[in-house]
Amino acid sequence: MTDLADRRWRLVVDDARDGATQMALEEVAARTTIADDRRTVRVYSWEPSTLSLGYRQDPDTVDWNYCDREGIDVTRRQTGGGGIYHDRYADISYTIVAPADEVPGDLMDCYALFCEPILEGLRRMGVDADFAAAEQASIYQPSCYLRDINPAHDVVAPASGDRPGKISGNAQYRQRDVVIQHGSISYDLEPERHVGVFAGDLEPETFTDRVTSIREQTGIDREEAVSTLAQALGDWCGADEGSWREDELEAAADLAEAKYGSDAWIRNRELREQDGGRP
Repeated sequence: MTDLADRRWRLVVDDARDGATQMALEEVAARTTIADDRRTVRVYSWEPSTLSLGYRQDPDTVDWNYCDREGIDVTRRQTGGGGIYHDRYADISYTIVAPADEVPGDLMDCYALFCEPILEGLRRMGVDADFAAAEQASIYQPSCYLRDINPAHDVVAPASGDRPGKISGNAQYRQRDVVIQHGSISYDLEPERHVGVFAGDLEPETFTDRVTSIREQTGIDREEAVSTLAQALGDWCGADEGSWREDELEAAADLAEAKYGSDAWIRNRELREQDGGRP
């Protein structure tokens, strides 16, 4: 448990939702943190499976026909980096939202703090995981899991092995005096679909050579993995079990329609000012 545990936190083990709504809920949680002095940690999944583009990612890197044919949604994150294919089954995602003045101002120190419960959750699952000990060169820049591996925020397993695979990517952004960190953890691998969402000519083996998963490392079932991660997040900050209020869900639905689900945002990062662009 950290020093943050003497603040008000809620743990949301969220329903599966579409990508635009999941991204909108992060912004809504940031508003709640400031307005109601209530911080949020949550674990969630994506329905339908979704490709989330990095903030500055070129839409031409997406195979739009493949995504449409396979029923894969597309949204754009507030954080940078490459695209992530969030499979409904194979991906487990999380969010941490806290006031900026309560966490380290240094980005690397803040990553270290916010990744503590992620590393702890993986260890409780029996995964030998840690930050990458050394950088690995990029294989395919448009894909988060195939970009260069950064010891500052990329988690690999087994940490003590000769050829560790990336198991989690994590990213942060600041908005209205709030720090938001979210991340993707590979529960299982769907290499054909992960490379299929991109326009580049990639073989599935490119993905499996770089990436590992909870299931590959330990064999535990997904429900247990989600529960273990949620417990680690809750223990880390002393969170009470919670849920979204109705007004938060309504605000997220409006923001998802105006921003995260709009072609202007997804394809061009463009919004009308009143729709709430990037701060």
